[in-house]
Amino acid sequence: MTWRCAAAVLVAALLGGCAQPIAGTATWPGERLEKAVLTAADFPSGVQYDRIAREPGQADGAGAPPAMLSKPAGCSDGLTRVIAESAERGPGSAAEYLVAYDGARVVMTVLTWRLDLDKLAAVADRCARFETFFDPSTPGIPMTTTRLETPRADALVYEQTMRLGDTPASVYFSFENVGDMAVFGIAFPTPNTSISVKGTLPQTFLDIAAKQAERTRST
Repeated sequence: MTWRCAAAVLVAALLGGCAQPIAGTATWPGERLEKAVLTAADFPSGVQYDRIAREPGQADGAGAPPAMLSKPAGCSDGLTRVIAESAERGPGSAAEYLVAYDGARVVMTVLTWRLDLDKLAAVADRCARFETFFDPSTPGIPMTTTRLETPRADALVYEQTMRLGDTPASVYFSFENVGDMAVFGIAFPTPNTSISVKGTLPQTFLDIAAKQAERTRST
C-alpha cells in the first residue's frame, strides 16, 4: 500500500515500482480475499506476475523514502495519507501483486475494506497542479493530476505527470470500491525487453483494473 514513492520514482526516470516482489508462493489468509485476486493464469503467457508479501500490520510507507516537499503542502503524499487514515491492517486485510509487461509495470492491491473515494477525489482536485521539491532552495518541479474517463463511473483513475525540463513522465492511479471491498493500483511506463509481451499505458492498466474489479465483484 505504498504510494508516496510515486513522485520519487518519476524523478528517477520511472525505474520500477515501490514494492518489490517476493519469490515463491505465498500463503494468504482469508478465503474470500484469495478468490478475489487475479492470478498468473489471468494474464498472457510471458507476462511477469509476482505476489507481494508484506509483514502483517506493517504501516503504510514503511521502508519507503520520505515524501517530497510540495506546494501546496501535502500533495506529494496526499493519496497515501487518505488510504492510511482508513486502512485496516493485519492478516487477511489485503493482497497485493505485481504485473509487468514490456512498457508497463503495474502493482494492484485488493482490500477487504472500502476506500474513502470522496477524500481521494478531493486530494486529487486540490493537487490538480502542484510543485514538488528536492529541497526548499531548489526550483519546484511542476506536476499535474488529471482524472481519466472510464466505463465504470464510480472508479477514480488519474494520470499524474511530472515535467522535468521539456520531458513529461506519467504514472497512473486507480481507486474503486466493489461492494464491501476495494481495489487500487498504480502503473509505471517501464520498458523491459526481457518480457515478450508488450504493454501500453494507460490502456493496459485500465484493462487490468477493470478485470480485477470484476473478479472482486464476482466473489
